[in-house]
Amino acid sequence: MHLKKNLTHYLVEQQRKHGVVTADVRLLLETVARACKAISHAVSKGALGGVLGSLDSENVQGEVQKKLDVMSNDILLEANEWGGNLAAMASEEMDTLHRIPEHQPKGKNLLLFDPLDGSSNIDVNVSIGTIFSVLQLPEESQSRDVQEADFLQPGVKQVAAGYAVYGPQTMLILTVGAGVVGFTLDRETGSWVLTNPNIRIPEDTAEFAINMSNQRYWEPAISRYIDECLAGKEGPLEKNYNMRWIASMVADVHRILSRGGIFMYPRDQRESVRHGKLRLMYEANPMSFLVEQAGGAAVDGANRILDIQPTGLHQRVGVVLGSKNEVERVQKYHLEAQKD
Repeated sequence: MHLKKNLTHYLVEQQRKHGVVTADVRLLLETVARACKAISHAVSKGALGGVLGSLDSENVQGEVQKKLDVMSNDILLEANEWGGNLAAMASEEMDTLHRIPEHQPKGKNLLLFDPLDGSSNIDVNVSIGTIFSVLQLPEESQSRDVQEADFLQPGVKQVAAGYAVYGPQTMLILTVGAGVVGFTLDRETGSWVLTNPNIRIPEDTAEFAINMSNQRYWEPAISRYIDECLAGKEGPLEKNYNMRWIASMVADVHRILSRGGIFMYPRDQRESVRHGKLRLMYEANPMSFLVEQAGGAAVDGANRILDIQPTGLHQRVGVVLGSKNEVERVQKYHLEAQKD
């Protein structure tokens, strides 16, 4: 009987045949994938597992934490503390970095994650997910304790990135810099089975995802693009667009990786979103890496996201990503607006 390729098979192949994955990174990604299985199990229980609802606590961004936010964060920390593949971790739910305990072996990789993206959807049974990014510890930092500054590397330095989406099926979408692949969790065997071996984003699209309720705060370039989309076939873009908005970045980006589209969470005129809403290190960088590896594009407006030099672990950024031709159009409008 021919067995379908699973996650371990794929990673070993990338390590041995193509040399794009080190043994350390392979083991780290397998550990993250196991943690995502545990989170998926907790998410699927919902009210039966007593995991719905909020806690009386806030994260570093001042957002009320959901029970599943904290549980998912703990699962990822505990799973990755003892493997010997990491020097430190950082999470959207924690104020600062989390060093590997002194009594555990240490590796040369750094892991960043958003343990449960789309928290507003947890209690209403809409798809949510886990986003992760892997960096290498700079060589000059390997002889001392890890500092926050060691994480502040531009997105082009990522050696792997991905997300798990907890929907009707649980899927793991991954890049190690050699394209984008997708695995589906077989709950009967507990295996991540390779089901999407070459994910590519169409260069053109007729779907956009944005929170229209913020329209009055948008920058001119975003308003111009959305106005043109809404003008339909009679407008300058000469086609009718559909709007999609799930308010879970994982779910929205997963749709774009599946069939194309453009996702926008732009910076705007509000003080709280002046630099953007999404986090560069935990959301924008890993998703931009995936999107570019699938043939799409990702910008903060005028600039490529993966080229941004981070200044803080919880830095926010505007995000426009997806089908290449649409993203480049929005980028062009931003550049033109800057000249005016």
